[in-house]
Amino acid sequence: MLAKLLVRFVFAALGLWLAAKLVPGVSFNNTGTLIFAAVLLGVVNAIVRPVVFILTLPITVLTLGLFLLVVNAAMIGLVAMLLGGFQVDGLVAGVLAAVVTGVVSWVGAMLLRDQKS
Repeated sequence: MLAKLLVRFVFAALGLWLAAKLVPGVSFNNTGTLIFAAVLLGVVNAIVRPVVFILTLPITVLTLGLFLLVVNAAMIGLVAMLLGGFQVDGLVAGVLAAVVTGVVSWVGAMLLRDQKS
């Protein structure tokens, strides 16, 4: 179980790294900051995101789920606010970073699922 959690953090870090390479306005100072940002993103997604999801459920339903991109961008923005060496400049950069990180995490989850069977 710990190994699976570590692999998820690795994919989160990979997603944040790729977002920093592809999305203008997303950057980090060094590898240590990137790893800490991935761990912090995991903690924020486990604790803060469920509360925000429940609070924004009506608008999420009205937008047919598209508002979840804004919620995910807000979680990445929160990590950037809490962590000095990780920067996200604006909502568009946050949404694009959330998309990139989400796709990489999804691919990682698919790979983990394949290893289990």
